[in-house]
Amino acid sequence: MHIFKSVAVFFVLKIGILSAQNSVSGNIIDTSGHPLAFANVVLYEASTNTLVKGAVSDDKGYYYIKGIPDSTYLLEVSVLGFKTIKSENFSLSTENRNVEMNFNLEEQAQSLNEVVVTSNRPVIRQTAEKLIVDLEQSEMVSSNLQDVMKKVPGIIVTNGNITYGGQQGVTILINGKTTEYMDISSLLRDLPADNIAKVELVQQPGAEFDAEGSGPLINIILKKNVRLGTNGNLKLYSGYDNRPEYGVSGSIASYKNKINWQVGAGYRKSAWREDLFITRRVNGEIYDQSTISPYNPKTYRFNGGLDYYINEHHAIGFGTRFIHTDSDRIASNSTQIIEASSSETLLTENSFDRNRKTYNINPYYKFEDEQNKFILDFDYVDYTNDNVNDLYQLGPSEISYDDQRYFQNGKYRILTYKGDYKRTLGEGSNWMFGTKYSRVSTDSDLSSFFRNTDGNFILDADQSNGFLVDEDILAIYSKMVKKWENWSFSGGLRWENSYTKGTSTNLNEVRSRRISKLFPSASIDRKINDKLGANLSYSYRILRPSYNSLNAFVYYYDPYTFEQGNPNLKPEFTNSFQFNLTYDNQPFFSVGYKNTDDALFEIISQNDVTAQTSRSVINLAKRENWSFRGFAPVGFLEGLDGYAGIIVNYNKYESESLAPKLDLDKWSFTWYTNLEYSLPWDINSELTGYYTTGGLQGQIEHDWLAGLSFALGKKFMDDRLKINLGIEEILNRKFIGSINYDTIDADIISDWSRQNVYFQLAYNFGSNFNKEKAERNPSEEEQDRIKDNN
Repeated sequence: MHIFKSVAVFFVLKIGILSAQNSVSGNIIDTSGHPLAFANVVLYEASTNTLVKGAVSDDKGYYYIKGIPDSTYLLEVSVLGFKTIKSENFSLSTENRNVEMNFNLEEQAQSLNEVVVTSNRPVIRQTAEKLIVDLEQSEMVSSNLQDVMKKVPGIIVTNGNITYGGQQGVTILINGKTTEYMDISSLLRDLPADNIAKVELVQQPGAEFDAEGSGPLINIILKKNVRLGTNGNLKLYSGYDNRPEYGVSGSIASYKNKINWQVGAGYRKSAWREDLFITRRVNGEIYDQSTISPYNPKTYRFNGGLDYYINEHHAIGFGTRFIHTDSDRIASNSTQIIEASSSETLLTENSFDRNRKTYNINPYYKFEDEQNKFILDFDYVDYTNDNVNDLYQLGPSEISYDDQRYFQNGKYRILTYKGDYKRTLGEGSNWMFGTKYSRVSTDSDLSSFFRNTDGNFILDADQSNGFLVDEDILAIYSKMVKKWENWSFSGGLRWENSYTKGTSTNLNEVRSRRISKLFPSASIDRKINDKLGANLSYSYRILRPSYNSLNAFVYYYDPYTFEQGNPNLKPEFTNSFQFNLTYDNQPFFSVGYKNTDDALFEIISQNDVTAQTSRSVINLAKRENWSFRGFAPVGFLEGLDGYAGIIVNYNKYESESLAPKLDLDKWSFTWYTNLEYSLPWDINSELTGYYTTGGLQGQIEHDWLAGLSFALGKKFMDDRLKINLGIEEILNRKFIGSINYDTIDADIISDWSRQNVYFQLAYNFGSNFNKEKAERNPSEEEQDRIKDNN
């Protein structure tokens, strides 16, 4: 509370100080005498026509510009829908310090069309902390976030999973905050590409970001969709994967006077598959397992928001979102046990009835002027996940098996309070501080049943468990950015204090953990000449276990494959270093190194007696990663834009506490490209491809992977109607890997949705004029740690 009191005192003192400097002020009205709010008033030096300062009129049409040096000036006044007007020249001096100039604006006779300068390719920039892909002024051929991810150099998307040149642990944020989606696959497919202004690949997160995470952050910056007047859009989507899929969405927004409101809704019926084939050799027998798993969820989305601009400096508002996903899914399992002279087959089906609901509300307050920015946020998330899972035998088999049923329900509540203050000191220099408090409560309950000889389901107490988690995280952070001549420095410090308590209801066992730690981050940048630059950065981060992984449950996917929790997990801590060379502010060459203690690692184990395999998360002693990256624009043909790059990656996993000792390491090479070409008849085309040699995904060593996607886009009706047509994953390359550790000798093939086609139609109506608005959602890493299997 002392922080917020200090900020309040600062603003009171600031308002009470009267400046004796030169100033110009006045009122802006229309021809009917009504005041014009949010008119742009720009002050120019008369002799050179150089911009000096600017202001925006308040709700009464009043503007005020102060702190003006002695000279001769003119004013330019503009507001959307009215003719721009310029004043006569006037002078400010010791004899004439305060000038009053009023303006009367006429309405524009014809509606104005927004002039937008577009380019075929996105603008890519590299800083010490992040790589920025600016999409706002580029022609968007993409249809959803999954397509946009392919524009980010080094990001590879396969089967709803995201890696960065062989590095896993990538976290997705939206406007600096985690999304309300609980799984990455839904987020990639459901978020429209047209809503995205730019993507930030944050390789070295500063103090303003949560310390949570081990890999890079992908921060999705949404377009500021608030526009003068009333506007909206309607989108229709159709595609074919393993079966047809379709969707419809729409939104409408209005900005008049002080109030802005917006609502949106959408429905999508998706279709994809996740098939898995495992061949294991156990004690002279071969276990040939296959799971064919189509997935067809139905998702309903609703969002709304209201903003009230009190005056040019103060604003309040709130946003709300509701998402409901319902999926009935049947996975067909086949297990064939082959011996030297005989074989047996067990056929089972795994039916899933999953119902997932997320509700989020986010009120905020914001103050902003030329030098100060102060934001208060509150965020509430309510997430429920109800699962019913039946695993049952099909037909007769010589292999004995009892049908099973699971009820796995989860409830999550997240409350987040956040306050940030930023002070601009000059060009490129600023400092900020903030605080955040999160309260998370989870209730995960697993009830396991087996069918007896009478056909009734009996509770299996050994495999059932209720698990409650309560966690409090308090963070205080500060950061300073200083620029001088050809150097710039950024340094931040974040302190986090967390207390986590886990309660197992059936074991009547309570475990608690407190972590109080400082997380420093720093970067330094040097401009070598007009084109070449270099920067070096460092960050220290934490990754806490997901809430579900702490529950000591046992969950079967087929008769011989199951997952189990680990209540003994500890957080992991990572030191990360990165050096970049840039050319014309674009990435040119970089090298990164990460060293992680107590690394969270998904291990696969085997029981040779029962021939069952299990998957669980453990803590390794150490994980290391080296990454070398090169990047270059591509433009060897007229009309061609894009880029290509390479990443050489080294992963090492090590733990002496396991028996036998785990020591895995491997180098991998990744090539990627994104090409955009303008075809005749104003058709834009895009080709995205990648190739990666064999690498490590945890314990699995996999063969080479490659992907190729192609899309077309064209606009009609003065750019209001846009049509996209594309095909994804043209190359039919499966994930092929192997596990050789301890007694495990297994081959794995993962086969997901590929060669799927889609068609999207989007129609925009209403105003073409944008007005700035920022979206917020301060609930950050807590939502990422709510894991849910699809």
